[in-house]
Amino acid sequence: MKLHENSSSGCLLQGPEDLDASDKVFQRVSSSYKNLSQKFRHRAKDFSKQFAHIYAARLTEQRGTLLEKVYKKWGPGIRVARLAELGELSGEKCVIIGTLFKDQELKPSILKEISEERGFCLNVPAQPVNNRYTSSSDKLILEDELQRITLFGTIDVASLVTGIICAILGNEDNLGKFSVDDVCWVGTVFPPETPIKLESDRFLVLVSGLDLKSNNAESSLAMELMADWLSGWIGDPNDQQHASKVARLIIAGNAVSSSPEKKERTTVIETSRVEESSTVLSAVQQLDNLLEQLVMNMPVDVMPGEFDPSNHSLPQQPLHFCMFPKAANYKTMNGVPNPYLCEMDGRLLVGTSGQPIADVLRFSDVTDPISALESTLSWGHIAPTAPDTLDCYPYYNSDPFILGQQPDVYFAGNQDSFQTKLVDIQSSGAETATYKTRLVCVPAFTKTRTCVVVNLRNLECYPMTFGSS
Repeated sequence: MKLHENSSSGCLLQGPEDLDASDKVFQRVSSSYKNLSQKFRHRAKDFSKQFAHIYAARLTEQRGTLLEKVYKKWGPGIRVARLAELGELSGEKCVIIGTLFKDQELKPSILKEISEERGFCLNVPAQPVNNRYTSSSDKLILEDELQRITLFGTIDVASLVTGIICAILGNEDNLGKFSVDDVCWVGTVFPPETPIKLESDRFLVLVSGLDLKSNNAESSLAMELMADWLSGWIGDPNDQQHASKVARLIIAGNAVSSSPEKKERTTVIETSRVEESSTVLSAVQQLDNLLEQLVMNMPVDVMPGEFDPSNHSLPQQPLHFCMFPKAANYKTMNGVPNPYLCEMDGRLLVGTSGQPIADVLRFSDVTDPISALESTLSWGHIAPTAPDTLDCYPYYNSDPFILGQQPDVYFAGNQDSFQTKLVDIQSSGAETATYKTRLVCVPAFTKTRTCVVVNLRNLECYPMTFGSS
């Protein structure tokens, strides 16, 4: 295999030695790129704020967008009232806007955990061991800046979670509860009508859960095959031509590890600590070697995941460049935060390493990750359960997790299997237009040996599996 250097882009061109190079040399495509993740980067760290401020900021920021959709859905004459004004309306039908709070008996409680660990008697029931915390007794409460009210009626309690901003159509009953007739979600802001016209295919590859710490021989072989395919080292000329159209690779978290470290309840032996540190260090070195091979050929974005050596609470900051002394020498190596927001060839890409979707699944009856991902798109928020059950930074004046403009590609990493869906959303303005978003659940590579390929030209999406099935 001969590697031909492209002086204009710095990428490599691929071609087999035993074929005519003039016919079988492929140039890797270039792509315009903007990193739009600055809002997820910490300029200063101030943990003295209360977490309630982020809910107030979320409601303030999304109220304007929601009001526009309320008037389009229910008409300009509908009455929008504050909770404090309901008493004056005497049961008249109106719209109220606020933040949903889901009251769940099975929700984990720090008081219950402390009582179990310390043996204290706090008059609280024992903490259940569950992967899902929903029950038939769950109820929804809507809060605005001043008051709260319990909801009942035409609203699916089980499929919703805490932290969603919404508008509720209905009326207050004699018991001080609000009877729900219909619900309006915030959704997203439609992008400017500038059609994307790419003359040829341009591929984005998504992969997550490499889990190099586990040292799985089968997934390691599959990983090398994937790296060789992306680099143009394997396959026939058709495969190499296809690989040359990959413009970017995004590693969506848990590249170092995909499981928590084991914690000893008894005294920790010093040798165990050394072994654990040695395993993590070895995994980081393997990742550096893998990244070096990849960034020599294409731009690579590395997102931290739940179990990677980064801060735990969202937004996770980029993995430090000093961890990758080899790969960091290349300008194509790009450490990015989780969540991640960027633009490629006019396409807006938004994604996470999977924690928000996992949390929605835990606190609702939604069992399908792609459905949870679609719900967060409808709710207009990447991580609605933060900070209630998902750790996040205590933002004060703004909420960076609001989706805002509708993305072209919206992905979540570290899922059990590959799933995708193309969502069509119609605007309801003077001129009706349809906007498409490609939803992608990226499977954990260590379990499935699968990455995902998205064609930015037409938003087609398909998985690629390496090794035996």
